[in-house]
Amino acid sequence: MKHIIINVGRQVGAGGQEIGRMLAKDFEAKYYDRELLNLAAKESGFSEKFFKQNDEKKGFLRGLLNVQTPHFMGGNLYGSNFSQESLFKFQSDAIQKAASEGSCVFMGRCADYILRDFENVVNVFITASMDFRVDIVSKVKQLDAEQARKLIEHVEARRAQYYNYYTGKKWGAAESYDLCVDASLLGLEETEKLIADFIRKRFGL
Repeated sequence: MKHIIINVGRQVGAGGQEIGRMLAKDFEAKYYDRELLNLAAKESGFSEKFFKQNDEKKGFLRGLLNVQTPHFMGGNLYGSNFSQESLFKFQSDAIQKAASEGSCVFMGRCADYILRDFENVVNVFITASMDFRVDIVSKVKQLDAEQARKLIEHVEARRAQYYNYYTGKKWGAAESYDLCVDASLLGLEETEKLIADFIRKRFGL
């Protein structure tokens, strides 16, 4: 199987994670979502909990964490105080390392931008109607429709800020991706098949 990288951007509740896992299985690729945080934590020596607290939060000066370097790390090339930019750098290094080792499916975290110079990369964005997403989030989080809608809007605003800040592109805009697809039209399994077929044709698989 050819070494390929699939980067998946997704709206909240659009089924992106499920589709990502199916794509990973289809293309015998490793799947990375929260696993990226494990990788970055391992690379940096920080705890995974520290990364989770700051996951997909954009780094402005007012958001600097100023976390002191653990004593066991000694002098580190990223400095003695860690900002969110430093965390992004750790995560970027982990993404690039994983991508260089074999086929991967990366969920979000600006992987499309971080891996822009890699070969055999395809960038996909998965959207869905708001009703579809509210229904999914309501069931998963056990919320009513209004609560689910507010959660979706909050998480997506944060996700868009993070992506736009680090990439200089616009999260969810068609020109930022190779393929954008509405999963609420065909359902998750058929949407995955459509994306997989696109990838096979793109790379002659």
